Amino acid sequence: MKIALACDHGGLTLKQEIKAYLKEAGYEARDFGTDSRDSCDYPDFALKAAEAVAAGECERGIVVCTTGIGVSIVANKVPGIRCALCTDPYLARMTREHNDANMLAVGGGVTGVNLALDIVRVFLSTPYSGLEKHSRRIAKIAEIEEKYGKNS
Repeated sequence: MKIALACDHGGLTLKQEIKAYLKEAGYEARDFGTDSRDSCDYPDFALKAAEAVAAGECERGIVVCTTGIGVSIVANKVPGIRCALCTDPYLARMTREHNDANMLAVGGGVTGVNLALDIVRVFLSTPYSGLEKHSRRIAKIAEIEEKYGKNS
């Protein structure tokens, strides 16, 4: 599975840990930056990762900033992206099973490395349930995107 990765300066350390984990676990990571601790703008990097997932170039994406909030907002502006900010493995499991989330956001300044790697592991290994009620809800999300012109 190919995973899009991106971060700003506040998420760099955690992104590097996630990238090493992905390699060790046999995933292919495509890194959209940043690679510097210099102050930068998270939308520049999160957008590239989200576009790669939306285009099908990567199957899933992981974005990191200090809190995970900014990068999740950016990713969710891209049509077809369902990015969830997860702070524990339970949320990672639920967003995959119920929402078929294709991107994960994590806060590098608020989530420790071991916990973050467990969140990533669960997010990447949990399948979508495919239950009709969840599919119906995801279809409604797509309708909202269409209504507000995100798919045009």
